[in-house]
Amino acid sequence: MALRGSLSRLLRTQLRHTCQQSRAQSVAILGAPFSKGQKRGGVEHGPKVIRDAGLIERLSSLDYSVHDFGDLSFHLPETDEPHMNVKSPRSVGGANQKLSRAVSRAVGAGHTVVMLGGDHSLAIGSVSGHAQQCPDLCVIWVDAHADINTPMTSPSGNLHGQPVAFMLKELQDKIPDIPGFSWTKPFLSSRDLVYVGLRDVDPGEHHILKNLGIQYFTMRDIDRLGIQRVMEVALDHLLARKQRPIHLSFDIDAFDPSLAPATGTPVNGGLTYREGIYLAEEIHNTGLLSAIDMVEVNPVLGANQEAVEATASLAVDVIASSLGQTREGAHASIPTEKSDTEQLCL
Repeated sequence: MALRGSLSRLLRTQLRHTCQQSRAQSVAILGAPFSKGQKRGGVEHGPKVIRDAGLIERLSSLDYSVHDFGDLSFHLPETDEPHMNVKSPRSVGGANQKLSRAVSRAVGAGHTVVMLGGDHSLAIGSVSGHAQQCPDLCVIWVDAHADINTPMTSPSGNLHGQPVAFMLKELQDKIPDIPGFSWTKPFLSSRDLVYVGLRDVDPGEHHILKNLGIQYFTMRDIDRLGIQRVMEVALDHLLARKQRPIHLSFDIDAFDPSLAPATGTPVNGGLTYREGIYLAEEIHNTGLLSAIDMVEVNPVLGANQEAVEATASLAVDVIASSLGQTREGAHASIPTEKSDTEQLCL
């Protein structure tokens, strides 16, 4: 059953922190229609097309209590001049601060959070809000790009290519004081991050990955090892020392453009459908998934409506597989006399 609620009520509600290792059967959908982390318009419509592709109905069929809190509204400053090499810093910083608060509230209320972007700069707010409630979390970043440029190494200055740098403690001295970002400090260790699907990494990013010893898997690694072995190593790296909440940050451009054409920075040679869905299924099988970002679906960039629908449908498939949909079909649990659960009122 899908339950629609007021986002403002979620933001106002003060609820005791309950960061459980095994998430409750309650999902909060948060839309973040934001595009200022990059230059291509249209990605702000991502939340709508993903919902229109049947997300709420699909998750409800998996026996989740689905709370769709609608879309955040973002105040954009009248002027937002670049700072050093960083474009739209005040807009991006302000949007992420608001998103961080919303995600923190939702995780604290016991929901598994699904954040619909928007561009990937939004991960700064999404992951930081999650970390406020679950400071021991780990991150699986599925993307064609590493998104770990610093303001000094970024060729473009676009913040959707820099979110990971703002999270990592090891890069704190590489992030200057930037307007809009005084609210956040680095909170993630490089050992708590794994990349899957990389195939377009900037020179500065490659140096950071190697210098910090970050675990990453390129598409060549997936070709060589197979997605099963990649996920075994990735999850062992993150969870062998401690079972802890997982944050999945998924850029739709991780898939090959033949499958996900409606996105801003497509790169040939990406994940197949089966590889992407297997990855999501394996994360679900840990029982530790706590939050998902689904970003960079841009309906304006689809060559036609079919391309837009294919990309949005793929996003829904990944989210649903991360939350328990199997390729045997979606099966709701069989009710028992003790199956009634108390509904959390937001």
